[in-house]
Amino acid sequence: MEPFVTILTTTDNIIKNGNADAFNLLVTLLDMQTYHNVEHLIIDKMSTDGTVEMLKDYKNKGYLQFFSERDTGKFNAYNKGIMHAKGKYIAFLSCDDFIHDITAIADIVELLENNNGDFTFAPAYCRHPEDFVFLFEPTMYNAFQVMPGSRQAMFFKKSMLEKENYFDEKFKLMADFDLIIRIMLKKYKGLYFNRNYVTYKLGEKGLAEPERVNEESKNIFYKNYRNLYPLNDEILERMVRLSEFPKPLLDKLATCFPEADRQLFYERCETMNNIRVNALQNQ
Repeated sequence: MEPFVTILTTTDNIIKNGNADAFNLLVTLLDMQTYHNVEHLIIDKMSTDGTVEMLKDYKNKGYLQFFSERDTGKFNAYNKGIMHAKGKYIAFLSCDDFIHDITAIADIVELLENNNGDFTFAPAYCRHPEDFVFLFEPTMYNAFQVMPGSRQAMFFKKSMLEKENYFDEKFKLMADFDLIIRIMLKKYKGLYFNRNYVTYKLGEKGLAEPERVNEESKNIFYKNYRNLYPLNDEILERMVRLSEFPKPLLDKLATCFPEADRQLFYERCETMNNIRVNALQNQ
């Protein structure tokens, strides 16, 4: 029997926020997927603008299931969703994201099943709030330095998420980055899906609060790397601002990759450091 897949979406007053049409596109395209063992599970933040009534209508038509209750943020809602999810595999899409390739889920499940994978990553179209679109290619060799790809273009095995204790909810903006670092450190099996199948909107909160993003990144680095190398504020600041990592720490992180890939890992880390240094100098 084909394994079940859960698509998790959080909602919060999407009618008031002008996202009803985008949400309808998400729902409609999911319904068109050639893979049929899919549930679309909505975790709503007790919307008061008619969103709940709209979700009830979608539910009655067989498009989705939903829960509407208080939460403490997006990642708290995602964690609740994981607990409710029926799927062996889970993907996380916001209400204004959509999967534009109708065969994608079938092909991703086949890739995971045939290769005993724990997660997938793929390129994605990113819609910037300033109304331009760019292709975000995943850079998993840089996953210990920066967010290596879009969470929306990843599928995760539910059992892995449960074993690793879900998203860390103390990170309100960057919990997905923390999760990716954790599963990379544990050497879970990631598979590259060589196709762009999803379009997502870049989060405006992160753009509006760059210092908070940096502070959360600093705390994520400390949390995950403190047992690998002695870290202080100065080192952490350079890691966050410049992607400049101490060589002994890089040497330990390199062991998370196959030996044949380690030279490429060092090269990609150096390239990222140069990019960040040059960007800072050109500000």
